[in-house]
Amino acid sequence: MAEHIETRRPVNIDKDLLAILCCPDTKQDVSLADEALVAKLNEAVSRGQLKNKASKPVTEPLDGGLIRNDRKMLYPIRDDIPVMLIEEGIPLEGII
Repeated sequence: MAEHIETRRPVNIDKDLLAILCCPDTKQDVSLADEALVAKLNEAVSRGQLKNKASKPVTEPLDGGLIRNDRKMLYPIRDDIPVMLIEEGIPLEGII
């Protein structure tokens, strides 16, 4: 049976909102993650290998993400809503 690959629409985040968002932990600026990184993270989600900062498994695919300037943390975007909670952040060490 062929594997179903879901195509995702581009994330739609207001530019003014993006300009004021920052990491809730370090206060560093964040920017939209590229599609290649989101796809890589979603592959890890589908294998059950992705955990958030609270060490809980990420079970839902990401629509997009906001990556911290130091590229060590990504905050998921779901239904065009950034989830800017410290414990929901996804550590990127070993991923990028």
